Amino acid sequence: MLVKLLYLAAYFIYSLTDNCSTFTAPYATGAASRNRTSFFPASPMAHPLRLTIDVEVLTEAELTPAEATTWQAARAATDNAYAPYSHFHVGSALLLDDGTIFRGTNQENAAFPSGLCAERTALFGLAATQPERRIVGMAVAARPANGDFVAVTSCGACRQVMAEYEHRQRQAIPLLLPGPSGTIYRFRSLADLLPFGFTPDDLPAVK
Repeated sequence: MLVKLLYLAAYFIYSLTDNCSTFTAPYATGAASRNRTSFFPASPMAHPLRLTIDVEVLTEAELTPAEATTWQAARAATDNAYAPYSHFHVGSALLLDDGTIFRGTNQENAAFPSGLCAERTALFGLAATQPERRIVGMAVAARPANGDFVAVTSCGACRQVMAEYEHRQRQAIPLLLPGPSGTIYRFRSLADLLPFGFTPDDLPAVK
């Protein structure tokens, strides 16, 4: 389902850049497979806006020593996840400007909305205890409770919070995410995960 949703989102974006004319779900069948009018009607004045995000695909052997330390810390953090409901353990590691590592894990709750992802646990915890520190790198890892590490990406809420903290320190934060078949994705900035993100600059000035 997650793959289908990502495919659907990508296809929808593509349809908007193609003069916003029609949209067809790529896996729909029967009546649902017929073309449907886009929310945005075609316009002769419309022009495509294409986004380019540079992501490096690496192996663990290609990481710098600091990146390797952060990467392994994120994987080790999954041992401390509290995930009795999803059984999906996520760890996050923040490399700080003094060379130390601050870790976070997903923390679930019987009242499901009350839980928190590993990325936000780490970022909120750091800001609450060491607000003077700057983040110079970040890594995320995930695995089933009794399984091997898998490819994963941060949820929308985490991306928004990550972008906020990068904006807060006015310095890009490189990110390592696990890709398929043991690869590692290196993003140069957390903002790359959230094009058109909402930042404090979008708020009206307080008089």
